[in-house]
Amino acid sequence: MPKRSLGCLLALSVVLSACGNTSSSPKTSAPLSPQAISGSNIDLWRQQIIYLTLPDRFFNGNTANDALGQAYCYDPGWPYKFHGGDLAGLRQKLSYVKGLGAGTLWTTPVYAQVPEVNPNTSSASCGYHGYWPNFKNPSDLAVEPKLGTSGELSGLITDLHNNGMRYMMDMVANHAGYNASLVKTNPGWFHSNCSGDDINCPLAGLPDFRQEDSTVAGYLTNLSKNWTAAYGIDAIRMDTAKHVPMNYWQSSWIPGVLATRPNTFLLAEAFLTGGASDLRPYYDAGFDSTFNFPLRNALVSGFAKAGSLDAVASSVQDTVGTLGLSRALLTVNLLDNHDVPRFLNEPGYGVSEDEIRRRYHMALGALMTLPGIPQLYYGNEIGMYGGADPDNRRDMPSWAWTSTGRSGTYSGFLPNPGLTYNLVQKLASVRTSNPGLWKGSYAEMWRPNGGSNVFAFYRGYSDTTTGNRLIVAFNNNATPASVTLNIGANTAISSADRSYLANRVFDEQVGQGAPTTATSSSGSVTLSLPGRAFAIYKAR
Repeated sequence: MPKRSLGCLLALSVVLSACGNTSSSPKTSAPLSPQAISGSNIDLWRQQIIYLTLPDRFFNGNTANDALGQAYCYDPGWPYKFHGGDLAGLRQKLSYVKGLGAGTLWTTPVYAQVPEVNPNTSSASCGYHGYWPNFKNPSDLAVEPKLGTSGELSGLITDLHNNGMRYMMDMVANHAGYNASLVKTNPGWFHSNCSGDDINCPLAGLPDFRQEDSTVAGYLTNLSKNWTAAYGIDAIRMDTAKHVPMNYWQSSWIPGVLATRPNTFLLAEAFLTGGASDLRPYYDAGFDSTFNFPLRNALVSGFAKAGSLDAVASSVQDTVGTLGLSRALLTVNLLDNHDVPRFLNEPGYGVSEDEIRRRYHMALGALMTLPGIPQLYYGNEIGMYGGADPDNRRDMPSWAWTSTGRSGTYSGFLPNPGLTYNLVQKLASVRTSNPGLWKGSYAEMWRPNGGSNVFAFYRGYSDTTTGNRLIVAFNNNATPASVTLNIGANTAISSADRSYLANRVFDEQVGQGAPTTATSSSGSVTLSLPGRAFAIYKAR
């Protein structure tokens, strides 16, 4: 996409109509392979906001199970052991998740975990996170006792469904936990050495399954099928998908799970940061979605580090152009999760907290308006800091559950966490109530060039009876800026929408300091934004 020349910059006012069209339509990808989900279920998933929790770090709803299961694995003062959070706690705080605006609860795995690793040493640790499953042969559906019972897991899923919400179960097929029972009974099911590649090289020394063996493949697929059938789950987040041969997903696991429960939403965790072309093979194999880590990198460089938003614009264009809009709308976008430092830590030392908040709030705005499904990580909504693992897995604080508690100032959080909570809640409402933001088209309208670090785009959805058209703009300059967008010359927007938007009043939706209305005339509209702020303008 051509960038605007520096001659188009007029101090802090940028007149787009003098600079020509901003972009052409994204290239169309090849025909899509069949998706696991279909029909109206696609729109239901496009509209979702996913909320990720580590149950152990969220809320302790039943102290009676704290010491159950493996001995020496409960220690709230040690970051590598269980802290007491559980399924009962999730059930008790489900109204908090729903009230924030999330429609899907994703928990890290609830499998029973292996015993304490490296006991009686300074590195002693347990599988509080769920990724060290104590798989057995024959397989079972044992829930980690410190998290609760199978009945409580069923109860949580029932509660979610009764609230119009969905459950995403985190599953593991790449590895077993250290010294898991299966390693002892079936040692031939695991790779005996590390070959140095992504597929056969064990992750963190964990016992690595030989999915190329049909017996092992059958065991793993049946294990997932049994969990899926037993609990009637809605979605699966598959851990470390890139470390498993693609053929296994395509020929065994995906068809096996879908035969058991059709329309299960299948999300591959492929921690790949190069570009959308790295993500595409997972869609081609039959997954509905992957995490957009390339976009996450761009959001960090653009917003967290106050860099050029050109990186964000380019990443979005790459996603839509490479995957096609249909797949892009199902790709899961994130600012952070349990595997990376929290977004609030990315600006680095020496940046004021007010400045960090401004950058973070813009990033949250992008998360909720760009094509794709937003994923929140517990604590995102209250401004929780956190560095690399395990610092990014702190306990949810007791004050988080009430508006009074969120109005305070606490160490390890942005001051007045309620400001961030209220913005997330507002953005979630705006997103879910506007089809243009969750299933609409995407057209870039402005990207930075030189001194004016502004990014603007169009999201629109219309059919024969309804219309929903929005312009979203971000000013990443420290000082106010204005942009004049030539809607009429932007051929990436449909001709019908360009005609509709030519002379129109737009209402601002999120109240971040921009004027409450903007008006287009003869196909152009000028938007004025405060420094480090964004706006969502909806056409009347």
